[in-house]
Amino acid sequence: MRLALRDRTVECVPGRPLVMGIVNANPGSFSDTAPPPDVDGLVEHALAMVADGAELVDVGGESGVTHSSPSAAGEEIERVVPVVEALTANGVTVSVDTFKPEVARAALAAGAAMVNDVSGLADPELAALCAQTGAALVVMHTRAAPKQEHFPAYEDVVADVEEFLAERMAAALAAGMADEQIVLDPGPDFAKRPAETVAVLRAWQRLAGLGRPLLAAVSRKYFLGAITGRAPDRRLGATLAAVLWAADAGAAIVRVHDVAEAIDALAVQAVLRGDAELPPFDAADESLKWLPPAE
Repeated sequence: MRLALRDRTVECVPGRPLVMGIVNANPGSFSDTAPPPDVDGLVEHALAMVADGAELVDVGGESGVTHSSPSAAGEEIERVVPVVEALTANGVTVSVDTFKPEVARAALAAGAAMVNDVSGLADPELAALCAQTGAALVVMHTRAAPKQEHFPAYEDVVADVEEFLAERMAAALAAGMADEQIVLDPGPDFAKRPAETVAVLRAWQRLAGLGRPLLAAVSRKYFLGAITGRAPDRRLGATLAAVLWAADAGAAIVRVHDVAEAIDALAVQAVLRGDAELPPFDAADESLKWLPPAE
């Protein structure tokens, strides 16, 4: 399948997901204990992700945690737009993680190529903005309002995700978007308990039947903590396991905090399963064999 990102079109190849790096320009992220750096620091971090192999950078100015109130749109714009402008000036394909049309409009004007909407298209204006600009739109499943904790009593959580995404995709198309602009996200942990998230992820192939690229937003998520018993900042191993599972399942995009590690894991997987050859390397480079002896 093809994915249109304004003036760029990419082919989504099964087993070889695009890696989307996460840049939190907001305080209070569920997995970051320190406040975000200044704009220069955020841009440097994002460019390092691109150097490590990220094809997309997702810039967010609003934490998804439910224990804080939503930020004003103007405040969120001040956080993300300078970062988006700097990254697009460096040729980076940027996604903006927002559910607010005002923020999306400002970020798109600054050059963003995708809107990552965690509200499940609660405001159809987001789709209209993407239709006008040619930007891609990530439509995510959730039954909770942004920044509110709510766990419905699903009769069949997989069926609910499937029906919801089909309905919201139809709404995006009705707003003037093209098929090639739409990405679907099953929404791990959003309005779902860990067991429900696992059930939805196990049904990945069924959701792939909706006919659009799927995004696996699995990095450091709560369901991984439920499996491993580890806090968000100790879930790298669990995240990489989920990334490799997503690649095998056919995910088009994996959204991660730790880009270099995800790129390495995917590269090893590709070589071991025969999808890629062993790359050229310097056999004389002793650092590939062992650490230098301590002095």
